[in-house]
Amino acid sequence: MNTNGNNFNILEIDQKIIAALGKMGIKQPTDVQKKAIPQILADNDIIVESNTGTGKTMSFLIPIMHKILYGNTSNSIILAPTRELVIQIYSEVSKLFDILAKASDEKNIMEVSLDIISIYGGKDINSQISKLKRRNKTIIIATPGRLIDHINRKTIDISKTDSFVVDEADQMILMGFRNEIDFIFSKIKSKKQVLLFSATIDSKVKKMAYRYSDSFSTIRIDGKDIPSTIEQKFVFTTDRNKFDDFCQTIENDPPFMAIVFCRTKARVDNLELKMAQIGYKCEKIHSDLSQSKRERIMKDFRSLKIQFLISTDLSSRGLDVEGITHIYNYDFPERSEDYIHRIGRTGRIGKEGISYSFITEKNQTIYDEVCRYLDK
Repeated sequence: MNTNGNNFNILEIDQKIIAALGKMGIKQPTDVQKKAIPQILADNDIIVESNTGTGKTMSFLIPIMHKILYGNTSNSIILAPTRELVIQIYSEVSKLFDILAKASDEKNIMEVSLDIISIYGGKDINSQISKLKRRNKTIIIATPGRLIDHINRKTIDISKTDSFVVDEADQMILMGFRNEIDFIFSKIKSKKQVLLFSATIDSKVKKMAYRYSDSFSTIRIDGKDIPSTIEQKFVFTTDRNKFDDFCQTIENDPPFMAIVFCRTKARVDNLELKMAQIGYKCEKIHSDLSQSKRERIMKDFRSLKIQFLISTDLSSRGLDVEGITHIYNYDFPERSEDYIHRIGRTGRIGKEGISYSFITEKNQTIYDEVCRYLDK
């Protein structure tokens, strides 16, 4: 493969990985990848502040895979706050390795035995245990709770972990996982590289980071700016008229694929029922649904069987679904940070998107806060 002009060469990534990335449609590194990959290859501990949709998942997966190919890394743990994000990261690294393995079979250019294991609640723990028994070189992607379950059952030994990744670190803290992360880290006895990725780096993220290393390099990608590819629109309405205004907005500007955000699970349930009754191809997703149903819904959404995914903020972090053209804040978020994460599900990595937010009188204060942020 001719890789001339591909900036991944500048980052000294293995040519087999560059070729595999090309087959995945990834031709050029993003800003976060340009800054993070060299630091990870140099075995530095890093904290990365990068907004949603900037390619940060691949910024740690690419160098970890490179180090595995060269025998510099054997075991990696990647922690993520939600099952959906675990599944997504697992999908990305599996896709990359499958392409590499196929090239190996065809050209005898790679001899690496690697187990990629996803560990999260709601899935049969016995099947996870059987996979853990086969361990060679491993990449484990896990939610903190289920990983601790395996540690306590003694079905996994993480003492010889080479790289320890915490994705969405700020969300981990917000969801109350700090003690769980501390416990997991305490079980790692070998010298390890620590990589923290976060949409925001505040004092709580820094405090957590320096419990694990005293020599972090900090990488910040320009501002937490909302990508210019996202057109933002605001619809002023009342609670009585909101649903009608929402339907009129859809009629005037039909989406290809959309996520509709509501404030609570009950609001999601109610909106899904109303939309289904008038014929929209929609499904709801929130934490009360079984894991198998959530996985089935996300599979249907990705395969275009569903046009509208109606969700709580469960889907506002990390979710990367190709083809999402519209985001609807049916219920305006309660924090400006949530607004940024929600609309960041569209307009990802240079693609265009549009968001519609429905504002009622009770949303005025947070709407003003969002406007001040946008003015900056």
